[in-house]
Amino acid sequence: MSEPQSALLLRKQLAELNKNPVEGFSAGLIDDNDIYQWEVLIIGPPDTLYEGGFFKAHLQFPKEYPLRPPRMKFITEIWHPNIEKNGNVCISILHEPGDDKWGYEKASERWLPVHTVETILISVISMLADPNDESPANVDAAKEWRESYAEFKRKVARCVRKSQEECL
Repeated sequence: MSEPQSALLLRKQLAELNKNPVEGFSAGLIDDNDIYQWEVLIIGPPDTLYEGGFFKAHLQFPKEYPLRPPRMKFITEIWHPNIEKNGNVCISILHEPGDDKWGYEKASERWLPVHTVETILISVISMLADPNDESPANVDAAKEWRESYAEFKRKVARCVRKSQEECL
């Protein structure tokens, strides 16, 4: 029985990332027998509040990949307007393709089959550096980002320290 196209594509992307690592993150499989479950480690981007942090996340790919997006969830605690308190990442390119029924996003901002693990993670790293507080997944973090930035920074610094301790 041959492997589904999605599995072949994910194997190719994993091999490419292993051959040519991208600065800012590393990626691998949670279980060598399941190409659809990935663990990634995002290094907090320089010159951001997250600098120095080591944030683990899981990417769960559907069998219909790349026609449908993966889901991404941070396992390491992280305080950010676009990351739900349970760790789920809310970023346009991970939203199902097509028109947004609420009218917040253009179809071109949502999932497109051209996205790869690399483009997803680069977008998430960019999101860490530049949150979108207009459409927050964590309303409390967005409110704090706008109204009590010093408190927001304190909570992020605690998450960074905790992430460093967990990586030891």
